[in-house]
Amino acid sequence: MSINSKQKGKRGELYVVNKFKENGFKCNRTAQFKGNTGRADDIEGIDYIHCEVKFVENLNISKAMEQAVRDSKASDRQAFPTVFHKKSREELLVSMRFEDWVQLYREYYSSMRLKELNFIEFEGER
Repeated sequence: MSINSKQKGKRGELYVVNKFKENGFKCNRTAQFKGNTGRADDIEGIDYIHCEVKFVENLNISKAMEQAVRDSKASDRQAFPTVFHKKSREELLVSMRFEDWVQLYREYYSSMRLKELNFIEFEGER
């Protein structure tokens, strides 16, 4: 890996970390925070998500996802393999396997329905 691609990878990871921080999450680049820890994900502190960051113009998303899946299995914690990717002058995108997305959405949906039902009950008590 050339020095330029390492620098681009570092910038990409910092960009994603800062996006998370803007949204209230506490996280950091794995290598930056603790040096080489042997952990395969690029960002730590986002529980249950294995973060693979790719800032390239021509991303092979299949290979990137394969890497995220392989690296997440090597981890001692259970996490959804997820690829955060961005091209120059484009927005940040997130790719996941469909089954993982469905599992996340089901949890989100259940949470939203509970809030709705609790709100309706609360309103009915007035």
